[in-house]
Amino acid sequence: MPQDRDLNPLISVIVPCRNERQHIDAFCDSALRQVLPEGWRMEVLVADGASDDGTRERLQERCTADARLVLVDNPGRIVSTGLNACIAKARGQIIARLDVHSQFAPDYLAQCIQALERTGADNVGGPWVARGIGPTGAAVAAAFQCRWVVGGARSRDVQFEGTVDTVYLGCWPRSVFERFGQFDEALVRNQDDEHNLRLRLAGARIWQSRLIRSTYHPRGSLRHLFSQQRQYGYWRPFVMRKHGQPGALRQLVPAIFVAAACASIALLPWTAFPFAGLALAYFSYLMGASAAAARAAGDWFLLPRLPATIAAFHVGYGLGTWRGLWDIARSREPSADFARITR
Repeated sequence: MPQDRDLNPLISVIVPCRNERQHIDAFCDSALRQVLPEGWRMEVLVADGASDDGTRERLQERCTADARLVLVDNPGRIVSTGLNACIAKARGQIIARLDVHSQFAPDYLAQCIQALERTGADNVGGPWVARGIGPTGAAVAAAFQCRWVVGGARSRDVQFEGTVDTVYLGCWPRSVFERFGQFDEALVRNQDDEHNLRLRLAGARIWQSRLIRSTYHPRGSLRHLFSQQRQYGYWRPFVMRKHGQPGALRQLVPAIFVAAACASIALLPWTAFPFAGLALAYFSYLMGASAAAARAAGDWFLLPRLPATIAAFHVGYGLGTWRGLWDIARSREPSADFARITR
């Protein structure tokens, strides 16, 4: 943490983006509304990954209008290269990551600074809270927050305060990147989970504070959700190969389910019992998890959409994980099909 608070300490916000013309103004407005502790200053570095939808031009206009906004080039076009490009140009003692698809409470950065000072942690963040747009988006958000869908991840618990294995976005003393390294640019997805796992294996501490508040806008269609989850699943084995373990055991459950489903289908010519048993068990789970998600969201009208939404989470992630394992087993480079961020 900075030792000398009377020298107008600076917090550097880092943000990767590509083709976000529809969202960039709302993000900039949210970021610039931050109310910092007395004496603190802010810079917001936005790494544009060669956008071709007008995002870059709009960012240039916003940067001209407000000197706190800084446009950074990201020729690598993916999140990890964008984050590292921002870190290379950041001047702050503290570095905080924000996301274009999230909205932040006005005291978000102030609470991050206070959490770092209060806990002495190496990375802090708030709960990952989803708010969907439209009926399908609302169903995705409800499933996203449900512990029966995401395996009880503490990052989705808005009331949890304490040590966690990973945290949404993150805020670090600058020295963390000097001690433990930056984000792995070989990873198109899961670069944040890998970085947190690397910190934990080296003895660092990650802290979630319920006072750090933001809302995330998830995918608004099942097709985009399935594609996103398949990509997340694909990159999971590459993190496991690097560290010899997953970030958390719950991340392996979708792959196990997909393997069991495929095995039961393969046995159908001889017996239908495994398939029927698995189908009945998963259908029962889908009904129960859907009811739990609808109840937690306070919207029972979401119930008809939730079974397919939850299945898209699990099947997409599980299939992606097996494709990643297949490429690793055959000593292949990561597939170009998973080499770009999907939205």
